[in-house]
Amino acid sequence: MVGEEKQNVICDKSYAFALQIIKLYKFLTSEQKEFVLSKQLLRSGTSIGANVEEALAASSKADFVNKLNIAAKEARESSYWLRLLKDSQYIPENAFDSIHKDCLEVRKIISKILITTKSNP
Repeated sequence: MVGEEKQNVICDKSYAFALQIIKLYKFLTSEQKEFVLSKQLLRSGTSIGANVEEALAASSKADFVNKLNIAAKEARESSYWLRLLKDSQYIPENAFDSIHKDCLEVRKIISKILITTKSNP
């Protein structure tokens, strides 16, 4: 359904993003003492890669698209939590810029894969 090169890119990017989210979660809980929003971000941010992995093991094209759609939604949700944490001053602007840029990149890659997959019979 997706070429091996694209599989490697989205797997690597979503995994690296999940690691960034885990590090940010540790910072937010230990340094900022913020537990509610950071937990939401941890769940959505690590779920992206898990759904990508599930999509790559899909049993059908419909299953593949469904799992990638979930990953795309989780990426949008992660972007929301990141913006909220920045605007409530839990995350410094420079840290936000870096991780949010990566989040948007993962979203774009997933969107491109979905568009390509849906357009191919």
